[in-house]
Amino acid sequence: MQTLAPPSNRLPFEKTLQAKRILVTGHTGFTGSWACLWLKSIGCEVAGLALPPETNPSLFEALGLASDMPSLFGDISDPAVVHDAIAQTRPELILHLAAQPLVRRAYRDPARTFMVNAQGTAHVLDAARQSKDVRAVLCITTDKVYRNNEWVWPYREDDVLGGKDPYSASKSAAEFVIQSFAASYPWQKGEGPAIATARGGNIVGGGDWSEDRLIPDFVRAVTDGKKLTLRYPDATRPWQHVLALVHGYLLLMAGLVSEDPAPFAQAWNLGPADPREFTVRHVLEMMSSAWRRPDVDYLDNPLPEARALALDSSKARHSLGWQSPWDTPRVIEETARWYRDYDADPTRARDNTLAQIQVLRAELAAAP
Repeated sequence: MQTLAPPSNRLPFEKTLQAKRILVTGHTGFTGSWACLWLKSIGCEVAGLALPPETNPSLFEALGLASDMPSLFGDISDPAVVHDAIAQTRPELILHLAAQPLVRRAYRDPARTFMVNAQGTAHVLDAARQSKDVRAVLCITTDKVYRNNEWVWPYREDDVLGGKDPYSASKSAAEFVIQSFAASYPWQKGEGPAIATARGGNIVGGGDWSEDRLIPDFVRAVTDGKKLTLRYPDATRPWQHVLALVHGYLLLMAGLVSEDPAPFAQAWNLGPADPREFTVRHVLEMMSSAWRRPDVDYLDNPLPEARALALDSSKARHSLGWQSPWDTPRVIEETARWYRDYDADPTRARDNTLAQIQVLRAELAAAP
């Protein structure tokens, strides 16, 4: 029988995490930068392990995190790099975000994708179990770990894992690595850290400049005055703000270092609560209304991608008290506002990002 975690109102997650030593892998990326800024704002001792930022601009640099936290630059596919990083930073908690996250890049370089996503996760967990300091690891995967049957029903945590394309398969492989470490080195016997997995949906928000993603491609088209090429315009996706997921990560991390991590050391879906389906085309129109519209070319999708995939996050809502307070139009509005403000004054990126974190905090506190 599955053990349920207590509601989040019994677990003051920010107070629990305050002053904890936390290592964030992939801290120079989009989600990692948002997570580090939130963690630092509540007084955590945050360090990072990642490759240098690969985009220009970079959210990591725009937020001033390069001079605000210890950063170790290295590749998690090298086990020695991971062991050295954990030995140097001596974290109590690891937020494992480092990954090769791009579907189309995975088609171009599948071996590298499997090496980073699956083998890299094994390196992180192996180094963590050998550390006397690490109490818990939260591994971030994706909604694409499920065998996608292209049906209308949302996927639950006990549904079958799978993945036909290299990215999805590499993340499913990472899930099997995680399950193996959790079973083989149980925290209850002191043989390894408590481990949880968070499976999130399609993330959007300010500061993402990755290749082959709708929002960054839209922003580049607007700011550079170029035409936006839109593939698969009628595909539906779960459009979710990065802050909603980071909030879920912080809740789980706090639970993993609580007196009893058992209810938290499992797999969790963190999907948007908005039941409405929004196509790529619809999101483009919402971004255009909130900012300005670029010229657009529509084309058929050149590579196979899943048309629809939804998560059932009822376990997280019931057991963690987690929910995304913003519906899809609000998510897109907040995302457009961030980029619009950045375009007007890049030097205020940190202040504007902290302001969005504070808005979410306030709305979560006011929620029933």
